[in-house]
Amino acid sequence: MDMIPQFRPTDFSWPFWPLVPLYPYGQRRTLRREILKDRIWTFDQVQGILYVIVPIRMIVVRLDQGGLLVYAPVAPTPECLRLLQEVITDHGEVKYIIHPTASGLEHKVFVGPFARQFPQAQVFVAPDQWSFPVNLPLSWLGFPRDRTQVLPAHSDQTPFGDEFDHAILGPIPLRRGSFEEVALFHRSTGTLLLTDSLLSIPAEPPQILEEDPYPLLFHAREVGSAPLDDTEENRRKGWARICLFAMYFRPGALEVVETQQVIGDAFQASDRSKQAFFGLYPFKWRSDWHHSFAALRGGGRPLVAPVLQTLIFPRGPEQVLRWVKQVIGWPFERIITCHFECPLTCSREQFQTAYGFLDPDRGQTEQQPLLEIDLSFMKQLDQGLTRRGIIPPPKKLTRQER
Repeated sequence: MDMIPQFRPTDFSWPFWPLVPLYPYGQRRTLRREILKDRIWTFDQVQGILYVIVPIRMIVVRLDQGGLLVYAPVAPTPECLRLLQEVITDHGEVKYIIHPTASGLEHKVFVGPFARQFPQAQVFVAPDQWSFPVNLPLSWLGFPRDRTQVLPAHSDQTPFGDEFDHAILGPIPLRRGSFEEVALFHRSTGTLLLTDSLLSIPAEPPQILEEDPYPLLFHAREVGSAPLDDTEENRRKGWARICLFAMYFRPGALEVVETQQVIGDAFQASDRSKQAFFGLYPFKWRSDWHHSFAALRGGGRPLVAPVLQTLIFPRGPEQVLRWVKQVIGWPFERIITCHFECPLTCSREQFQTAYGFLDPDRGQTEQQPLLEIDLSFMKQLDQGLTRRGIIPPPKKLTRQER
């Protein structure tokens, strides 16, 4: 059952948005979905910049002994809390809150405010927490000091270890911190919970984006002076282009628009409001842009995001592959991630293949490749950040690590 009930605008209020000033700023809708009846629910919101918005998802699991475990909290707006309270009424209080990344400010910013709503819940965080630009203690970020603890290395050391296994990816060193993510496996339902490490791109816009289609229609235009026609075709087109922006930052199918043309189109735009960035639309797509989306989506195959493929995981390939080996040892039947498709179907073989880019001798021929023209900006960024010492150089796998 999908649920977005009718509430007042104040029910969507998120007053702490200036801490991470991402769209939709101070007004966030929430979509609750029941993935497995009376067992697993997701709570979707949206987040992004320049109308490049994607779902950000909280996952709630009912424990065997009653009560709830929450993985990766989202903004605890009045609407979100009301939808969660309906689950609590039927299945018990929130007992455990999991923050599954080491940095992940777009996730971390919600944990403290969320935890304060449930003072009886224990909070577990991934190891090696850090923040940028200033590395602050978790208590300064709103985490409750007396009930926040680092997730231990072994599942049997947690109070929920009789129901869940977990595997910690990392740490992957990044000079000013590290990348870490916690995979959580719920044994009785065969469900694997992930944050950012794997995703699947849906062909249709996620339902939470359909509630306010303006970002979809904004990116469906060819020029800034074009009207925002609300059609199913334009919603799908806008979604595909949003995915290309989100995955590549500057996809190869995007051409540079001269400043003079951008300004000229802005004066002709039907909407020159602040919401429409005063008519400015500096995007021009090549006619074959849809080939890039087809290659990215790959029929919905499991995918490691290009930013992780190029900037993060090559700094610690042995840690990643060791984590992959641990995860594929679990008999998972479905995967729920914090972004994009939910749930996604993925065999253990497909899971392993998705990380084949870390071992080119074995992996590249086994998966549908991304287009080099789309990866070019990421690779240039990788080289620039490495040259300036912002991130360490990539590492090559030894024969033993393979």
